[in-house]
Amino acid sequence: MTASPFLLQAEAIDKSFPGVHALDRVDFDLKEGEVHVLLGENGAGKSTLMKIISATLPKDGGKIFIRGQEVEPMSPRHARDLGIGMVYQELSLFPALSVAENIFLGRLPKRKVGTVHWSRLFTEAHRLLDDFGVDINPRQRIGTLGMAERQLVEIAKALSMKVQILLLDEPTSALSDEGRGRLFDIIHRLQEKGVGIVYISHRLDEVPQIGQRVTVLRDGKKMDTFPVRETDEDTLIRMMVGRELKEHFPKEEVELGREILRVQGLTVKNKLNGLNLTLHEGEILGIAGLMGAGRTEFARALFGIDRVDSGQVFINGREATISSPWEAIELGLGYLTENRSDGLVPRLSVAANIILASLKRLCTMGFLHLRREKSLSERYIRELGIHTAGLNQKLEFLSGGNQQKVALAKWLCSHAKIMIFDEPTRGIDVGSKIDVFRLMNQLVKDGVGIIMISSELSEVMAMADRILVMCRGSISAEFERGEGTQEDILRYAVVGGE
Repeated sequence: MTASPFLLQAEAIDKSFPGVHALDRVDFDLKEGEVHVLLGENGAGKSTLMKIISATLPKDGGKIFIRGQEVEPMSPRHARDLGIGMVYQELSLFPALSVAENIFLGRLPKRKVGTVHWSRLFTEAHRLLDDFGVDINPRQRIGTLGMAERQLVEIAKALSMKVQILLLDEPTSALSDEGRGRLFDIIHRLQEKGVGIVYISHRLDEVPQIGQRVTVLRDGKKMDTFPVRETDEDTLIRMMVGRELKEHFPKEEVELGREILRVQGLTVKNKLNGLNLTLHEGEILGIAGLMGAGRTEFARALFGIDRVDSGQVFINGREATISSPWEAIELGLGYLTENRSDGLVPRLSVAANIILASLKRLCTMGFLHLRREKSLSERYIRELGIHTAGLNQKLEFLSGGNQQKVALAKWLCSHAKIMIFDEPTRGIDVGSKIDVFRLMNQLVKDGVGIIMISSELSEVMAMADRILVMCRGSISAEFERGEGTQEDILRYAVVGGE
């Protein structure tokens, strides 16, 4: 019997959810030491295929082979025993546990008497993080980390299992260019050891950097597989979305109006150092910076999630005290968080999530206006192109990218006049990104001011009217539209105003 040339083969994989045929007899294979990139729009079936291979979802039909031998992974633990590891788009970490406990969960080192060997646990976690080039204290609670740091911990967790097949679902969605470079170095080292890697990403510039072959899915069907060197970005986009996208950053010029937000001396101990900024009607204010620079901490402080030690906030010229998110919403603020799970309720319906921030406006004497809920939800589902079986479908059954669109719809529905978008395009495909940018254009035309926080410098530079660069909790530079280069922004992000 001839040995199989493939490390992994998935044949005719089929999977359906209520109202959705997620995978329609999809074939996929992976060679030893290869990075096979898997592309597709949100809801195309990419994550579903990976979850079936890693046994977190049962398949409805098809077969899985490892090194030519058919296997039937019955649980994630069984899949790990077969050498399969996965980094999920929706991170599977426990906020109340330490970094080390999350990395070795279910495999904690024990003493002879059966108790946890804590010193060994933290030492091993520290060594693993050092090997990965990650400067995170293994004793720190996950709940205190930012999204990018959590993503690095999730990747370290997968690597700790010494896998032979590594499934990476949007591993760089919250990483800076520096973090992405570190991850690529790790991937190259794993390839040299013969590890096969399936790599899902919406960042098309990563395909030629990291992949050898690429497969495109669309609406649950496999479109084609070909060597990376034989394709280009335009071809991939056309296969993914079924149409040609002329302009990736459709920025429209809008005349700026009056000042609607002024922040003076905003300080949060050990996080923010006396921030000063303004925002005008019709303006997109971009905020750039490296992981840990304080971008998300600023958003949380402004929205009343984290306590502010000192500073003033003026909205429409009047000083405002914001000590809770509800007060922020009452004052006309909206906050799309970098971690979409912070602002959504997976067990509720799509419609219920869309109106979460608008309940006061849609209720009379405690009763919800169901017709208004239905009409508003239908409007945003249509405008944002949310793929769902219906208004009543539970959010948890949507793909990660479609959940991100629901999070965006929630704040559009709230009629907020000051929008904070923290990584608004995280985990969504190239076509959906263009839809988001067009919506941002429409918002600023209507007089909304947008604070856009993004790790994608190309997006910030293309869409922002001004760019603030943050470094170590301070604003280190400010650029008007068209002034600075990516190199200028990165320099101030790394060294600050020195």
